[in-house]
Amino acid sequence: EEIQRETAYPDGKVEKVLKNGCHLIFFPNGTWKKVGSDGKTVTITFFNGDVKQVMPDQTVIYYYADAKTTHTTYADGLEVLQFSNGQIEKHYPDGKKEITFPDQTIKNLFTDGQEESIFPDGTIVRVQRDGSKTIEFNNGQRELHTSQFKRREYPDGTVKTVYMNGQQETKYVSGRVRVKDKDGNIIMDTKL
Repeated sequence: EEIQRETAYPDGKVEKVLKNGCHLIFFPNGTWKKVGSDGKTVTITFFNGDVKQVMPDQTVIYYYADAKTTHTTYADGLEVLQFSNGQIEKHYPDGKKEITFPDQTIKNLFTDGQEESIFPDGTIVRVQRDGSKTIEFNNGQRELHTSQFKRREYPDGTVKTVYMNGQQETKYVSGRVRVKDKDGNIIMDTKL
């Protein structure tokens, strides 16, 4: 671009005004700033390689050169971080966070302390504030983990519970109940 005017300042800063209306400001430390002809688009390229862009809608895009990470902050408060490994994090103004991992697993962290992970195979894991966990498998099975037991529910209605003391209880759709001790010995079986 053609330079319309160039000014050198005593502090070592140099400003160039281009014919298209852009302003380029060069600082002694190697950082430089470009103000677009609209006066609203600003790009700062820092001496360390970082780049900060401010868009007309007040979106701020900051690229961290060393970490190869982009941090975008939108006017509504949404922040999006894109990492070099493909991980993307969204930080919402209400405090919720959504992380998409390179394998496309999505993890949601809610403000009330709950978590939800959605895996590429369709499995969904939900963790409550008390640490209890619900796992929904893509084959229709479901597991519930608490501090007292682990329970698996099968699509046919069968429910198998393993208690912390090792005892197992299986309830079948037919009404049959089978209980085993921690060593696998049957201690009760109601065959119908």
